[in-house]
Amino acid sequence: MIAAYIDEIIMFCAGLWMTSVGFGYVQLSGNPATRSPWVTTLSGHFKWMGPLLLVIAAALAIAS
Repeated sequence: MIAAYIDEIIMFCAGLWMTSVGFGYVQLSGNPATRSPWVTTLSGHFKWMGPLLLVIAAALAIAS
């Protein structure tokens, strides 16, 4: 039971980070000029993946 709460907290924090990176509030570490193209593409998907993870974490918290 405690492990489920810890898992939900971790998912919620990851969702907050992904959302903030996706919308540009937080920058990824490293030099953007030398960043691989797949990292830029992936971070663009964080705009929808982050909020989705937040919704999933909230739904699991309500269900448990």
